[in-house]
Amino acid sequence: MATAREMTSQERVRAASMAAEVDRPPISLWSHFPERDQTAADLTASTLAWQERYGFDFVKFMPPGDYTTIDWGAESVYEGAPGGTRSTTRFPIERIEDWGQLRPVDVRAGFNGIILEALRQSRHELDRDVPILQTIFTPLIIAQKLSHDQAVAHLRERPDLLHTALDVIATTTRALVEASFEVGADGIFLAVRTADFGVTTETEYREFGLPYDLRVLAAVPDSAITILHFHGEQPMLHLAADYPPGILNWHDRRTTTSLGEGQETSGRPVAGGINERAMPIASPEEIAAEVRDAITQTGGRGVLITPGCVVPFAAPETNFRAATAATVG
Repeated sequence: MATAREMTSQERVRAASMAAEVDRPPISLWSHFPERDQTAADLTASTLAWQERYGFDFVKFMPPGDYTTIDWGAESVYEGAPGGTRSTTRFPIERIEDWGQLRPVDVRAGFNGIILEALRQSRHELDRDVPILQTIFTPLIIAQKLSHDQAVAHLRERPDLLHTALDVIATTTRALVEASFEVGADGIFLAVRTADFGVTTETEYREFGLPYDLRVLAAVPDSAITILHFHGEQPMLHLAADYPPGILNWHDRRTTTSLGEGQETSGRPVAGGINERAMPIASPEEIAAEVRDAITQTGGRGVLITPGCVVPFAAPETNFRAATAATVG
């Protein structure tokens, strides 16, 4: 695993993303910044403080999880969720007929514009050697967020309406990806949340998810770093074969597919190894053991050490530092 010299973060991440030799596996962990992610200034300051505190190999940019819904009329508040997520108090889609009213929005204005400005400022202030990845949600996830999780039920009743709406969402999301690279993103973290057997069937996802995901991904430059995050307890990891090249991430500590198995069966570099739910309660030794086990499973090649999803913000600093220290061996 070791190379003759210490690599830069950019070199380390890109080498791992190509399953090439690295001096040590790259690492990054992320949390939400509740109440500090609603303005460009606050989100930028939070991002910079996080990276200054931990010095990770890449930054997963962390806008609020509902950011793509606000310009379509959603409203939300933070009510103390341990993961730092906000609660939606107004859903733009209340009835199935409402899908027909959805229109594209200008991603450079409104709340999307605030997030892009925070990304631009963060990229400007961060060490250029540290890649920053914009968080992008797939169109079907956004549809779920817009409708209080009714989109999947609605597509079963009125597939025509959902296809029309998903076309609008995909057009807007693709524009958001393009704008993110324009302001300095080095890559994207694509959350593929509804490709889960507990949410959709494979047939449904191949019709209402995959085609729109691929339209969004077509806007990603070939040189970009892409992480495909398959969210959920029953992820359709085999669908990764239908996506462009990228790093595969899922809840490897909480699903039946281990990190090593996922790497072998997908033929892709993988990101994971850390059980994010354990971060607030596990000992530093337990977190370090997870990291070492992830390296052992993959031989330390083609692996980025990350959580399976967002780390609860109450996790102690000692556990973040234990994870980083364990990558050195």
